[in-house]
Amino acid sequence: MSTQPQENDLKEVITKLKQIRIAMLTSVAPDGALHSRPMSTVDVDADNNVWFFTKDDTEKTDEVRNDAAVNLAFADVGNQTYVSVAGLASVSHDKDKMRELWSPVLKAWFPEGLEDPHVALLKVSIQQAEYWDSSASRMVRLFHLAKALVTGKQYDEGQHQEIKNV
Repeated sequence: MSTQPQENDLKEVITKLKQIRIAMLTSVAPDGALHSRPMSTVDVDADNNVWFFTKDDTEKTDEVRNDAAVNLAFADVGNQTYVSVAGLASVSHDKDKMRELWSPVLKAWFPEGLEDPHVALLKVSIQQAEYWDSSASRMVRLFHLAKALVTGKQYDEGQHQEIKNV
């Protein structure tokens, strides 16, 4: 069995993740509740890891140390592109990786820069991903919606792919 289609789909997911820079990171709180917050992606690497800067003394880092399972939700409403990533998160203090990923704009969140003893990276290793892409123009989407209403056939929302066991 060929893995080529899944590899191509995964490449498509990675491309979309690099275009949509903000993710909603959902982790599991100690009481089992889901806890979400926006995070700015700094990199998606060749090993299918999504990287974020964070502080190591936050609620989110406590949560991922307790339960590494997380979800990342990305949305580009203007282009009707949505991506959901399930993965395992870990906190890293790898100074070389931090220097590689650091950008001056990050000073807005980390005024002390890499000298801050609490600055860390949050790495999410992708386990599976799913995306929906309805990026056709608004006019095309309206045409397909009207067509579905007139013909009684289900509206085609665009491309949808699931990638499991990354």
